[in-house]
Amino acid sequence: MTDALRDILLDIGPAAVAVSGGVDSMTLAVLAHRSLGRNNVTMMHAMSAAVPAEATQRVRRWAAAENWDLRVINAGELSDEKYRSNPLNRCFFCKGNLYGTIADLTDRQILSGANTDDLGEYRPGMDAARQYSVRHPYLEARIDKNGVRALARTLGLGDLSDLPASPCLSSRVETLIRIEPETLQAIHAVENLVSDRLSPRTVRCRVRKAGIVVELDADSLDTTGPAERSALTASITRLLPQALAGKTIAFAPYRNGSAFVGEKQ
Repeated sequence: MTDALRDILLDIGPAAVAVSGGVDSMTLAVLAHRSLGRNNVTMMHAMSAAVPAEATQRVRRWAAAENWDLRVINAGELSDEKYRSNPLNRCFFCKGNLYGTIADLTDRQILSGANTDDLGEYRPGMDAARQYSVRHPYLEARIDKNGVRALARTLGLGDLSDLPASPCLSSRVETLIRIEPETLQAIHAVENLVSDRLSPRTVRCRVRKAGIVVELDADSLDTTGPAERSALTASITRLLPQALAGKTIAFAPYRNGSAFVGEKQ
């Protein structure tokens, strides 16, 4: 698997890797750097209110350790009204801004960390990728998420191989609720609070028209009793901005992509 992926990267040649800070793009960045060399690959990381600060810190830390050629950019999606209005295909506008910004900065081949598991989900960002001729080495090598994690272990990337999935913070906001920086900040704060209190395997703070829903993996949800939920609710309330004040707060089982509401084309 590693050899096949390395052969694809060598065939591609000079590249710009879009690095979000998750295991997929980070593992691709490490292998691309080690295969192509610093002079032939640039890592592009977009800072944004939708990107957890921990992700940016992780990218910077690995860039220093691996001696990457790293460029931290502003893709400008929060200046795009089509993105801010949060339609069902919001990711199209997010990735369009990202890849467009990268294309303006380099003529190298843009690479993404999409893997075969992503093909089974609604991913409008893949449509944007096609517009910018982005290549997906994992897809070309037919590597899924488990394969990416195995590759990370093979490369000696330590805890990175077990890094939980963490889509952008905007993915927690229900379709057609406007994306606001203060909302994203509150979502991140709530998830950090719940993680500190409960140490769940998975936590998502969903902002819905009907209220705030904290989604947890089944074991964490089952072991969180009424008293603890009440205490968490009080703490969460204090973290909410004025725009979300007064919304009900509930707890529910985690469902992948549950903030998307509407027909997925």
